[in-house]
Amino acid sequence: MAEDDSAACCNEPQQAFLYLYLIYFVFVLCTGDMFFSKPMRLLATSVHELSHAIMCWITCGRVHKLEVYSNEGGVTHYTGGCRCLIASAGYLGEAAWGMILVILSGGKVSSTIAAVSLIVILLVGLCYSPNRVMVILNIAYAVVLGAFLAVEWFVFSPILSYVTLLFGVYLGTFAITDIFSHLILRSVPGSDAYTLYEESGRCCPPKCVGVWWMLLAIVMQMVGIYLALILLCEECEDQGWFECIFHSKLNLRFQDFDWWPDGWEFKNWDFGH
Repeated sequence: MAEDDSAACCNEPQQAFLYLYLIYFVFVLCTGDMFFSKPMRLLATSVHELSHAIMCWITCGRVHKLEVYSNEGGVTHYTGGCRCLIASAGYLGEAAWGMILVILSGGKVSSTIAAVSLIVILLVGLCYSPNRVMVILNIAYAVVLGAFLAVEWFVFSPILSYVTLLFGVYLGTFAITDIFSHLILRSVPGSDAYTLYEESGRCCPPKCVGVWWMLLAIVMQMVGIYLALILLCEECEDQGWFECIFHSKLNLRFQDFDWWPDGWEFKNWDFGH
């Protein structure tokens, strides 16, 4: 690392990451409501409900049942725990998963960790009386991610990095757009924001809650991009993840940015750790 602990941007892998992120982001915005994006929207719903469940466990509650419906709705049945935190964990947990997947998308080992973590949480969800849609959905995605893992390690690399980034952009973008359309444009009793409104003593209207959640979701995606760029810098090649993240700052030198990419070597898009 340089003496000023500055991680330069943007080298070839970082430029590839930024262009691919932008392509994915525009694709998700343009096609998010189309029929072929429904499986990803259902995955986002599953992650949303699992995030409620995770916060319930963290706050010492008990999860009884998880359900995901074909209309992209879902319900987490639980008792105990901190209802304010549990209500907040749905959309924000979805955004957090998107951020984590974006951060870990840049390398073979890190994208493997991301994929395995998502597989584990999807399979854990099957232990809590899931309905038929959630069973099919979680098993299908676990199998698909397992197949990409096998291809990555035994057939062709890199491919898992692209898939992990795509999932991260999907989840992060859906969290933002769903908060805007479900919580800000309208206020529905029974929604997560309305639940937080009631549990917090009706001090913050549901639409105001939605605005704060959307801002947090946007910040999470920005943090994901920032940390991913740091981990892809050349200065971090010989350092551990945490050392690089907590002891580095990104030096954006856009005068060195290749605005018209030519001949990227995506095989070099790896953290090297």
